[in-house]
Amino acid sequence: MSRSSSSVWPLGLGFIAIGALHFVRPQFFDQIVPPQTPLAPRTATLLSGAAEIAGGVGLLYAPTRPAARWGLLALLAAVFPANIYMAQHPEKFKIPRGVALARLPLQPLLAWWVYRAGR
Repeated sequence: MSRSSSSVWPLGLGFIAIGALHFVRPQFFDQIVPPQTPLAPRTATLLSGAAEIAGGVGLLYAPTRPAARWGLLALLAAVFPANIYMAQHPEKFKIPRGVALARLPLQPLLAWWVYRAGR
């Protein structure tokens, strides 16, 4: 197994697990949907959860990896406003401001990992 393909498994399984949490504990994800989002929070939660699961599964199967890469990159860009919203209002989510701010640079790193793993 090549080095890049070995990194696909934790990434794909991570997206599947987080996506599943959108269905198991949707209340948390509902509350981080920014108010200006054009969808109802529950709709945004379920759509993003389904997209994470589909993208994670897509990464695990080599022929679908490139499509999964672009889908997950689009998803990461689409949900980035939720990370900004959390950083602006950490008290609403009962997390320290530093933790909320630290999540912001992690998103581009995750996008880089998706880009590399999805080749």
